[in-house]
Amino acid sequence: RAYSGTETEGQLLNSFVQYFGDSLGRKIKRMPLIEETVLPGDSLLTLPVVIIGNGPSGICLSYLLSGYRPYLSPEAIHPNPILHTKLEEARHLSIVDQDLEYLSEGLEGRSSNPVAVLFDTLLHPDADFGYDYPPVLHWKLEQHNYIPHIVLGKGPPGGAWHSMEGSMLTISFGDWMELPGLSFKEWAASKRRNIKSDRVMPEEIACYYKHYVKVMGLQKNFRDNVYITSVSRLYREKDDEGRSQQNEDISTQCLEMEDGQKSLIKRNWEVRGYQRATDGSHVPFCLFAENVALATGTFDSPGRLQVEGEDFPFVLHSMSDFGAAISKGKLRGKADPVLIVGAGLTAADAVLCAYNNNIPVVHVFRRRVTDTSLIFKQLPKKLYPEYHKVYHMMCTQSYTMDSNQHSAYTSFPEHNVLSFKPEMKCVLQSASGLKKILKFSVALVLIGSHPNLFFLKDQGHSIGHHSNQPITCKGNPIEIDPYTYECTKEANLFALGPLVGDNFVRFLKGGALGIARCLAIRQKKKHELIESGDGGGDGVP
Repeated sequence: RAYSGTETEGQLLNSFVQYFGDSLGRKIKRMPLIEETVLPGDSLLTLPVVIIGNGPSGICLSYLLSGYRPYLSPEAIHPNPILHTKLEEARHLSIVDQDLEYLSEGLEGRSSNPVAVLFDTLLHPDADFGYDYPPVLHWKLEQHNYIPHIVLGKGPPGGAWHSMEGSMLTISFGDWMELPGLSFKEWAASKRRNIKSDRVMPEEIACYYKHYVKVMGLQKNFRDNVYITSVSRLYREKDDEGRSQQNEDISTQCLEMEDGQKSLIKRNWEVRGYQRATDGSHVPFCLFAENVALATGTFDSPGRLQVEGEDFPFVLHSMSDFGAAISKGKLRGKADPVLIVGAGLTAADAVLCAYNNNIPVVHVFRRRVTDTSLIFKQLPKKLYPEYHKVYHMMCTQSYTMDSNQHSAYTSFPEHNVLSFKPEMKCVLQSASGLKKILKFSVALVLIGSHPNLFFLKDQGHSIGHHSNQPITCKGNPIEIDPYTYECTKEANLFALGPLVGDNFVRFLKGGALGIARCLAIRQKKKHELIESGDGGGDGVP
């Protein structure tokens, strides 16, 4: 790839790695931006960690890798006496330096990942029982525990929170959305923001995450407007490895080849992409990394019905598109209703949005209204009155009842969409097989979203619990070691947050803890190898 001049390339180089210090100056000129002609086998700068995604998962991981360490507070008493006894046994050690499997044993919570449950109960003791106990941890910045890393994101720190519908309230309390070391309520008070309830708007959370990166001194690790195009393994012939490379990475894997071919060594990751400049141009880059952490979330690709006519321009798949249509007046004066497909909270948000704008709604969903797995069944009525209002309409204003009485809203439980027609009609089928044709003004399909891991080999299908299937938060999350969050099917590749089934900010912080502990142990072993004179590789020490 050719560059328009050395200034653009140099600026990006400095932007990427200025924080590594003068001691690495000679190496920095060789990396991380390279042209296609540079061979992967050349001696180039290798970063210990590259984090893909700058939402709350990536931010929290950067916080821990930057040297922040949680300790049991001197006066703290955890309400779980067994856990408190375990914490007292190693009070002098940070949680990062303790046995996470031992600490999390026997704990129960709303995550299937034990470290997520552990970290949540340390930060929000007994929160699921309605208590508002303070965290039992306090934080110390220990510079010697810093692990060099870089966080790459498409937009500003906060990830998808910056693009969520601003008029809706978060499902979680504001306190549950906060990250370690900075109280959301105290931040809101310091900014003189009027937080009227425990639940807040996404724009408040997005602003909090952006400020968090700044106040915690993490900016040097973050790069915005970065788009990843490829994450792949590097290989080199084992016979070509010098003795100085033998202990390059303690988790390096050797692959024995058939037919007498030489053994190959999986040697680090190559991360390629581009950064979008202020003038709109794309500046390509390439990084080498010992470890890659996937923190991309699941908001990349909206779920699709995969039916005929779904690509018509009047079939939308996001709340932002629906909000834009309303604000532009495209639905004003329309006699036909909006067709909303889905039974989750986003679909409920769309119903509320239409209802509040006096737009009639036809609501289609596959499940019975009595299905215990519906999200509304899990939400207390007092805390979530607007969602229970929608659920009440779903139950009492179905098509089987007097439609004239409820012209503003009609639900179609246990119905599937078969197709969309060009004349803005939809073909539905009931559980009994009966088909219906409905006229609508615009259709809104809100059936969840999926991560887009196109930059991985086979789009990441090989690293899920079910091989060769797309990664999804609920049905097929990435398979990880429960205590290190390392992918069981790909060494030195980590994942956290929604990619491993933790949709709530409360629980994704546990992934950061597990990864930070794993990498800290490996860095310590690597330093010991270097000090003993057995090697150390070309990675950043």
